[in-house]
Amino acid sequence: FTLIPGQHYDTVGVAPLLEPADFKALLADKAFDVHWIVDALHAQRACVVIPQRKNRLDRRPFDATLFKARHLIENFFCKLKEFKRIAIRSEKTDKSFAAMIYLTAAIINSR
Repeated sequence: FTLIPGQHYDTVGVAPLLEPADFKALLADKAFDVHWIVDALHAQRACVVIPQRKNRLDRRPFDATLFKARHLIENFFCKLKEFKRIAIRSEKTDKSFAAMIYLTAAIINSR
């Protein structure tokens, strides 16, 4: 029995992204409030901006003001998906899809 990608937890692909990264903070939703992610971020001296699940026993401080900036990123992805070629991923290669993302981002930015 194998799981298709849509059935995995959100945290499955996070570990390889955290190791080589050099960033000041990670803004994420409650799905990423797991101990190993928070510990990895603290080890890199990055700010953890993840709201805590209601069942978390060890509460930590949370910067709600910084978390509110996350909606700007969410809004950008919503605008990006308004373009049909991006939403249905009609490009045949990764390179052409990336080029279409850059073109679409430039159009959104110019509005």
